[in-house]
Amino acid sequence: MPSLKSLLESRRFEAVITVLIVVNAITIGLETVPAAMAQAGDLLVFLDRAVLTVFVVELLARFAVYRADFFRDPWRIFDLVVVGLSLVPATAGLSVFRALRILRVLRLIVVVPSLRRVVGGLVGALPGMGSIMVLLALIFYVFSVIATKLYGPSFPDWFGTIPASAYSLFQIMTLESWSMGIVRPVMEVYPLAWAFFVPFIICTTFTVLNLFIGIIVSAMQAEHEAEAVASRAELQNEQEVIIAELRAMRAEIAELAGKAGAGR
Repeated sequence: MPSLKSLLESRRFEAVITVLIVVNAITIGLETVPAAMAQAGDLLVFLDRAVLTVFVVELLARFAVYRADFFRDPWRIFDLVVVGLSLVPATAGLSVFRALRILRVLRLIVVVPSLRRVVGGLVGALPGMGSIMVLLALIFYVFSVIATKLYGPSFPDWFGTIPASAYSLFQIMTLESWSMGIVRPVMEVYPLAWAFFVPFIICTTFTVLNLFIGIIVSAMQAEHEAEAVASRAELQNEQEVIIAELRAMRAEIAELAGKAGAGR
């Protein structure tokens, strides 16, 4: 089905799907507003079902075009899962899946190439991020044990157990009310507590978390370079085809000129 395939891969069709995704996201959001449902509830439900119908027809068309190759593209599988969750009946036990209809907005990742590159970069950064998560967990465990030993007797709510210490240290790492909320009260009892918390902040907030940013930026750059290489290869192939056609035309012209000269 070359005509259907060209339609599905055309930019105009992708633009239409993008608009429908945005409209559907707005209508699903409006369904949570009682005033909007009171005034235009039937219309919102109709639009939601109409857009879902379009998405289902689109998936069926892609099944018809790509057949077994449909499942070789992870983005198509992601698309299938997102749309499939919307088809779950809104029964009492499965109502939570109906709430996941808003995940349809994630189809923008599939439709918009720039978003696909961003997600691809994030996925490429997962191995490195996993290593940093292990390092961060080790740092948290070490500091949690120390904090529990040092400050647990005086501040049991914050540092009475290792989980409580880890949660308090997580709050300190995010710099959310860390000084006036936790550190300064602790320093009133333990004046040298700053010598514990400041190195912890330097190790986590200013060092380890910045490693996340570095790995993500590196993965994004690698994704961009890979796409640039693919684009250059495609352009080179097109140029080679054009050059081959020009050479063939030149040979045909030379042959015609030779025949015309011989006819004289």
